[in-house]
Amino acid sequence: MSRALAVLVAVVLTSLPTTPAHAFGQAFFPTQHAGNRGVDVLAAQHLLQHHGRQVAVDGVFGTATDTAVRDFQRSEGLTADGVVGPDTWARLVVTLREGSSGPAVRSLQAQLNAKRRTSAAVTGAFDAATRAAVVAFQQHAGITADGIAGPTTWRNLLWHYDYPDFAAGLCDQDPDGNGTADWGTGAAIGQLEAAARAFAGAGRGRVPLGDAGFEHGGDIPGHASHEDGLDVDLWPIRTDDGQCTAGRITWQSTTYDRDATRRLVQAIRAAAPGHVKLVFFNDPVLISEGLTSQYPNHDNHLHVRYCEYAHPDDLYDC
Repeated sequence: MSRALAVLVAVVLTSLPTTPAHAFGQAFFPTQHAGNRGVDVLAAQHLLQHHGRQVAVDGVFGTATDTAVRDFQRSEGLTADGVVGPDTWARLVVTLREGSSGPAVRSLQAQLNAKRRTSAAVTGAFDAATRAAVVAFQQHAGITADGIAGPTTWRNLLWHYDYPDFAAGLCDQDPDGNGTADWGTGAAIGQLEAAARAFAGAGRGRVPLGDAGFEHGGDIPGHASHEDGLDVDLWPIRTDDGQCTAGRITWQSTTYDRDATRRLVQAIRAAAPGHVKLVFFNDPVLISEGLTSQYPNHDNHLHVRYCEYAHPDDLYDC
């Protein structure tokens, strides 16, 4: 090949459109079922309403939601197991565009607010602002940016991680210099927020959140896991309530509050029944009580691993 031709080929190749580095080739519909909480459960409830099921939209996958899911599955010829997996999501989601209205639009708007940290009103009306938010998300995800929320947009949006509301009883700690590495799946964040609200509501102070994960998962410095949106690090609670201001301690520290940390672990498990796979923390008393498990280098933080009924990585299967 001549030098001139080689230069021409290089120019053509570099001018071709490329897939953005953040395109979600790994996106999948997240499986949700009884015991889950969060914005993805909220989405399913709104969509069930769209399909005529009477169910409260509270973001909690309880008995009534389970019943509504099973009824919907039967009507669609699906296995009526109460599990909102890929096949059920594919029947629940509907294509929405400017001019659409109703519960499905509220589902979409709530997802955009949670997953892209916007603050649009959840009105149920697909207006110009909603279309602009959809286009922005599609551009962010590296998919066709046409402003129409079809199956591909829904799959990418439901898969995309959520960011915690720190007003829900949490405080942000960044011990490993990873910045806002606080993202997790819709379920993980919803369940964490519920536990933090319960803990703070009992007058035990806020819950210090260390690293969870990056916005789209993947490798995170200082961690062997935290790549799938279901691992969360929390700091133990202090007797002086300084866990958000005075630094991290170990279970051996004089300011370690075992009782409060015990109550935190109990709140974590109660907020996500059947969806806490493990809690690593080396306090021997909490280990003896079956609340935590021993693991090297977990003297100064709790590692909570949430799980799903079915996940592509079996480390996160419940």
